[in-house]
Amino acid sequence: MSDENDTLSRSLFSEILMTDQLARSALTKALPKGMELSHFIVLNHLAGLAQERTPAQLAKSFHLTRGAMTNTLSKLEWQGHVHIRPDWDDARRKLVTISPSGVQARNTALAAITPVISDVVDAVGAEKVRAALPVMRELRRRLSELE
Repeated sequence: MSDENDTLSRSLFSEILMTDQLARSALTKALPKGMELSHFIVLNHLAGLAQERTPAQLAKSFHLTRGAMTNTLSKLEWQGHVHIRPDWDDARRKLVTISPSGVQARNTALAAITPVISDVVDAVGAEKVRAALPVMRELRRRLSELE
């Protein structure tokens, strides 16, 4: 790799990391009281699924440890936002699905964060954002291959 590519790489990832930090901070502030960003992310993911998932599958989807996912799911279950049940075919496993309360909490959170996201997209410009998406997807795909 050339020095120019090294500099470009460092600049790109510095921007990605700072953008991630700022986005997480802005979204966390906008979320309804008591909801953590990790809770919203899991609820949003589950809301888009047509079938149950195991905690291990969810952990893999988010590149988290099983323990971290179990902790998040336990909090969501305590709040009534997910249902966790035994897998009737394999008693060692559990299956997770979003509850009606979880759908409502996700929708409330989505309504709270959408103006924040929309304001940023409006300020940057829809065309620039549209042009950046394929690059961001390719970066995500390449990074996921490293795991």
